Amino acid sequence: MPTNLPKLTVSFTSLISAYKRLQSQLMSQVKNLASKLSQATPGSFILLQFQMSQITQVGESISNLIAQVNSVINHAVSNQGKQ
Repeated sequence: MPTNLPKLTVSFTSLISAYKRLQSQLMSQVKNLASKLSQATPGSFILLQFQMSQITQVGESISNLIAQVNSVINHAVSNQGKQ
């Protein structure tokens, strides 16, 4: 295994913070588009819809990751009780 790869550390705090930042940016775009609805184009709506679906997928991935970590912790705790 190569040893020259950089070490990557991701915490739940940084992950959630980045997700919240993405959500805030998206909400700003929604408010901006809503404020000038007469100037909005079909393309801007489609782009916003695409970005919303991406944010949803990221949120679901984070949720799945948390569920997997919880499962590992639960299994570890139950295995401790059996010893």
